[in-house]
Amino acid sequence: MLRSILLGAALSACAFGLASWSIETDRSTEHTHGLFEIREEARRFIWHENAEGHQQWEVLEPNLKTLVPRCAVPLETQCTPKSLGRSKRSVMVICTIAVPNTVMRGWDVHVTVKQRPNQTKAATDPASP
Repeated sequence: MLRSILLGAALSACAFGLASWSIETDRSTEHTHGLFEIREEARRFIWHENAEGHQQWEVLEPNLKTLVPRCAVPLETQCTPKSLGRSKRSVMVICTIAVPNTVMRGWDVHVTVKQRPNQTKAATDPASP
């Protein structure tokens, strides 16, 4: 009986911790690069792409399982090449030199993007709400 009460309390504590975590709170630390900063870098890249082109893209969330060391140099961004075989369009956020660690020297995180609905059609289409 005591074991089941302790297990229930432990599971409740884990669920509370997961519920309070989000990309908004996943910021960079001394050792890791936060998903918030990675997503924001992808958003800046897409904002510039949208300003230059006719298509409008929207950045989705990076994979929540991603854990990378802090980058020692400014992040770079580019569209993910089709040659990498990803099934969805994405932006690569690239770190060429990570802070010294035992895991990796550099990394790239792919952040999926989706095309925004045609806003001009929606504004002129009488069937749209």
